[in-house]
Amino acid sequence: MSKLIDLKKPLLLVFLVLLLDQALKFYIKLSMTIGQEHLVADWFVIHFTENNGMAFGIEFAGEWGKLVLSTFRILAVVAIFVYLFILTRKKVRFGPIFGISMILAGALGNIIDSAFYGLIFSGSTFHSVAEFLPEAGGYASFLHGKVVDMFYFPLLIIRQAEAPSWIPQFIFGNDGHFIFFRPVFNIADAAITTGVLWLLLFERNFLKGH
Repeated sequence: MSKLIDLKKPLLLVFLVLLLDQALKFYIKLSMTIGQEHLVADWFVIHFTENNGMAFGIEFAGEWGKLVLSTFRILAVVAIFVYLFILTRKKVRFGPIFGISMILAGALGNIIDSAFYGLIFSGSTFHSVAEFLPEAGGYASFLHGKVVDMFYFPLLIIRQAEAPSWIPQFIFGNDGHFIFFRPVFNIADAAITTGVLWLLLFERNFLKGH
């Protein structure tokens, strides 16, 4: 018989993911310029970029789109937390709670960027590193900050002189090369992906019951 899961356990997991996510983002933001790279291996690059949209650098429509997206994220996080709390009051195995906790941690990680980074950092550029708590103020208002991304895994590169026009740009890019995996992402994105895949692969019975 399953035991009640102490809420402290999933919250500790969320905290640890957030700590890693934010520590790395702070380091990248305060030590690298936009577009700067550190080659870890041929297939693993630390590449600093920022985005205004969703996970893996996907953009969302304009300033109003950004505000709508940030508001939706906050509401979604509240809903996920309430759901997580309800699950811990029931006799649910830790497996589903682990997946949901990872999704919650990832969503919170990117919300922090969107909500506060514009207030506490100066803007990062191709020529200068950002400053923490600048005297002139941050580069954006509340909920209009940019999400920091840094993980780039070009595992497979197929060079092609000209990609077919009907193929989306995020697949071949402006350079006409197919790169797997082209999107640049962060720990928060990885946490969301891990949580979703965990639920789909290992917790299908739980999903069917909900």
